[in-house]
Amino acid sequence: MIIAGAGPVGLFLACELALANCAVLILEKADTPHSPLKQAPFGIRGLSAPTIEALYRRGLLSELELHKHLKKPNANAAQGAGRQAGHFAGIPFLESNIDTSQWTNRLPGSTETSLVTTMEELETVLTHRAAALGVVIRWGLPITGFHQTADGVSVQAGGQSFQSKWLVGCDGSRSIVRKTAGIEFAGTEPAFTGYSSKIDLADPEKLNPGRNVTATGMYLQSQPGYVVIQDFDGGAFHDSKQPVTPEQVQEVLRRISDTTVTISSLHFATTWTDRARQATAYRNGRVFLAGDAAHIHAPLGGQGLNLGLCDAMNLGWKLANTIHGKASADLLDSYHTERYPIGAQVLDWSRAQVAIMEPTPKAHALYAIFRDLINTRDGATYMAGRVWGIHTHYPLDGAHPLTGHSVPNFEWQDGTTISELLSDGRGWLIDFNTDPFLKTLADEYDVLYVAGRAKEQPGLSAALIRPDGYIAWAAASTPDYSELEQAMAHWFIGIPGTVHEKKS
Repeated sequence: MIIAGAGPVGLFLACELALANCAVLILEKADTPHSPLKQAPFGIRGLSAPTIEALYRRGLLSELELHKHLKKPNANAAQGAGRQAGHFAGIPFLESNIDTSQWTNRLPGSTETSLVTTMEELETVLTHRAAALGVVIRWGLPITGFHQTADGVSVQAGGQSFQSKWLVGCDGSRSIVRKTAGIEFAGTEPAFTGYSSKIDLADPEKLNPGRNVTATGMYLQSQPGYVVIQDFDGGAFHDSKQPVTPEQVQEVLRRISDTTVTISSLHFATTWTDRARQATAYRNGRVFLAGDAAHIHAPLGGQGLNLGLCDAMNLGWKLANTIHGKASADLLDSYHTERYPIGAQVLDWSRAQVAIMEPTPKAHALYAIFRDLINTRDGATYMAGRVWGIHTHYPLDGAHPLTGHSVPNFEWQDGTTISELLSDGRGWLIDFNTDPFLKTLADEYDVLYVAGRAKEQPGLSAALIRPDGYIAWAAASTPDYSELEQAMAHWFIGIPGTVHEKKS
């Protein structure tokens, strides 16, 4: 198995595959993993509920330390009482306004809904885990092309050729894998050029701290000297590929902040845009895309990293089951079916934020209305649920309302939780009523089985849990064995009817 790219998405995918005893080689174009953009403050990222659950289920969450010492930057601490929990287009929503009782699937033992890390810390944790699982990483080997047949993929990188059954492109927005596969990257052009800079100011008192939406754009000073700017130039400066000079940053910062602030030195600066694009297909034969290779958007609300890591969690076990001959023929197609719509939603979420941040009277009017709505209890709860991914689900077959949702963190009387059971990356059949035939089904389909009453089990008698922690099938009362077997056959082996026919 070859993965292009040793960023967090490629590393997490490699860990998922290696956990399932698949041999994995990562080819990375960079010579080193180190970059100032991965360190605080520019490298700070917020992890959302689905990502936190994924890391917890694989025993990785406990290895993250920064969130224990860092709080999310409060962009506008002076704006109203209460702690800021997040934002939409720079409009904060407050923790005190969020009604978590609406999130009925989150049990008392659930993980946090959000926490802070850095790209550097996350990559370090994932690299250590990948190495422990036997993943091989080759640095300084950019993929230049590949050729696939019905039986495998021949990958060219650094003047060498590598052979694999499968290839996954986690190689960023300019993905060579995506381009070589001929997959269209469709979407919308940018409205602004973003600047991330570390500067010294001769007169720092002229800039306000935190996030500031102005008549001409936005600037954010997360801490003294670390400034992010949004200049609504249609992405012109970024696309011009001109060097970022102190004069350029000063001109833009003065115009956006409406001050005469002076930059005495520029230590570091880079530009980016809100260009929003998505691969029209996440698969071409034996080639897949994940992370920024599959979707890009403005980094507003910090959802890009989470989107990519959840791509990896979704794809990893499906590829592993296919490699080991334990998957139905259409299992790999479900990767695009499930992840593409979620990617499209995140891109639209980003576009909506940009639309109300534009320096126009219409956008300012919308901004004011959104601000009023977000300051209500229902508005803050809705925004938090979207930003933190609380309502993420896949449209799977099944009548039970939990089907397709992340499994609640059920806890049994001995203290064991379902998240702990998922640490080995295998599927589980949960049986709260100790039905002997469910154990027979689990054995037949090589699915792990646990029976017994949980401390809380809202509206469930049994559930089939995929390796990624999503509920593939659930029953409120007496299970429909035929329906369960069809679900197990689809997700795990693809040999329908065998056990049910034996029972009949």
